[in-house]
Amino acid sequence: MRKLIELQRYATFVFVALMTVICFFAGFWASWVFILFAIFAALTAVGIHDLSQSRHAILRNYPVLGNARFLFEMIRPEIRQYLIESDREEQPFSREQRSLVYQRAKGDEDKRPFGSHEAVYEAGYTWLTHSVVPTHFDDLDFRVPIGGPACKQPYNASLYNISAMSFGALSANAILALNKGAKLAGFAQDTGEGGISRYHREGGGDLIYEIGSGYFGCRDEQGRFSPEKFKKQAASDQVKMIEVKLSQGAKPGHGGMLPASKITPEIAEARDIPMGVDCVSPAAHSAFSTPIELMEFLGQLRDLSDGKPVGFKLCIGHRREFMCMVKAMLKTGIVPDFIVVDGSEGGTGAAPLEFANHVGMPLVEGLTFVHNTLRGAGIRRQVKIGAAGKLVSAFDIARALSLGADWCNSARGYMFAIGCIQAQACHTNHCPVGVTTQDPLRQQALHVDNKSQRVARFHDNTLKALGEMAGAAGLNEPRDFLPYHFMARKGDGQMTEAADVYTYLPEGFLLEEEGGDEIYRVRWNRATAESFAPPDAL
Repeated sequence: MRKLIELQRYATFVFVALMTVICFFAGFWASWVFILFAIFAALTAVGIHDLSQSRHAILRNYPVLGNARFLFEMIRPEIRQYLIESDREEQPFSREQRSLVYQRAKGDEDKRPFGSHEAVYEAGYTWLTHSVVPTHFDDLDFRVPIGGPACKQPYNASLYNISAMSFGALSANAILALNKGAKLAGFAQDTGEGGISRYHREGGGDLIYEIGSGYFGCRDEQGRFSPEKFKKQAASDQVKMIEVKLSQGAKPGHGGMLPASKITPEIAEARDIPMGVDCVSPAAHSAFSTPIELMEFLGQLRDLSDGKPVGFKLCIGHRREFMCMVKAMLKTGIVPDFIVVDGSEGGTGAAPLEFANHVGMPLVEGLTFVHNTLRGAGIRRQVKIGAAGKLVSAFDIARALSLGADWCNSARGYMFAIGCIQAQACHTNHCPVGVTTQDPLRQQALHVDNKSQRVARFHDNTLKALGEMAGAAGLNEPRDFLPYHFMARKGDGQMTEAADVYTYLPEGFLLEEEGGDEIYRVRWNRATAESFAPPDAL
């Protein structure tokens, strides 16, 4: 009896095999039965393959039927997204967030009736304090000038730009649609570390040229930085700023490798790499290894680009290491024009799960730390700060501005604008909407002219909403947001000002012998401009 029960796991396979035999002979009396024969024969072949393979135990024990498990696993994200997920459940962006982007990108109605869906009395709920004397903005093209005293060609940037996404990670049509949209609405696209492709140039939009550890587009045959090639790239009128990528929120401290099999002639052209060879992005830069060398490298880039704004991007890790960089700024006198703080919640780059979930500082804490360290060192006014990390709504931008950002970037927000449905198949080359694939047939589905219009509308409508929020708070411009404009509910039912948690520390306090925040001062005293290594390791 027990053996009979155990053999039941083969029941489906036995059934389709018997039906194959029955339909074969029955087909001689009724030809249409051969259709059923073909179906059952195919299922029988699947069962035979399942029994003979050694990769999946479930298929060996449950031939034919076991394939249902893999089918449901394959479509699980779609089932969850369309049938199970609530409007506010973040996986990683909620349906509510995605719908807002889609509506603003399409120019559809983005208002909602019947009140808030937020649990306003639960811990963690945040809100903006408004004024009884609101202001109004006729000009919604909010901008920030970027460029310190050493900058010859300052850039007047929008408050909301496209964050770093490389050609290769995104399809040609996606890059072109984003850049054309940036051109239409007058804002900038960060190239990502994959270099400036022909599709960036064809769009004609403003570019932030990102230089990663692979120095793509400005490297020699050994993969080291090439000043001559960089100067040629930076001379383009499209290139408005230069950004050195130290780390990214998706996988800080982690390098990458693009297999030779995935390198197309166009990717090789953009990255200035050979075909048929794996393309490696090291975890660390070879052009510098100390804080002072980093500042000297930034100074070199500024000279080679004829004075364009130069800065760097990072996700905060060891806080002391960032303070090492700030001490190097003070010691060398080379101060970057901008710093982009990427939160660990950033995520367009495919990353190991451990890195995506547990490495790097989230944006709010990272941004606050960078802002206050620069204030403590007395150079905050010389350095503009950009912020990136799940910033898709005007409220997200306003809160980042209040914590010290001068402008914001978004990657996934603009991906939604060109049609991303959060299928989370970015790394498989099987993106269903042609955004993150190099498959020429799949990316044809992304209509460049239509999607570029959506990119421009999403940018403009988001800034319009930002202007309405700044007006409701009685401000003269969105960059006037401060932490006290935001409140948060605590777990005990009380509410607190964000200013009580994310305080602006005094200007220059790190340069004085006493005063200021002790946590900052302890790390500042351990930081040195000569090395990133901790003092006890020197």
